Amino acid sequence: MPKDDVDRLARMFRALGNPHRLRLFMNLLDESKLDLAKGRIHDCFLAKLLAGIDLGAATVSHHVKELSDAGLIQTEREGKQLTCSVDPTGLAVLRDAFTTSKVSKL
Repeated sequence: MPKDDVDRLARMFRALGNPHRLRLFMNLLDESKLDLAKGRIHDCFLAKLLAGIDLGAATVSHHVKELSDAGLIQTEREGKQLTCSVDPTGLAVLRDAFTTSKVSKL
């Protein structure tokens, strides 16, 4: 596996290594399952993803930025609301990393 791919995976795993970011990502992924199966991106308001997660606005903003910088999610502002969606390319990179042919080449 090329060094750039390994570096990208390391950034993703670092971002997902935080329990709050992992929960945010998993909530978004769960919300997006039907649309991703159809090859579409599902947008979800950030407020909905935060259900049951007690974090301040600055902390949430930091976690969202980390997930976005790692290539795991995409964000877009709609007025005062922030919408998030799983980045299909990032998700494909994660999936590919766990296929037997890819893992054996690490």
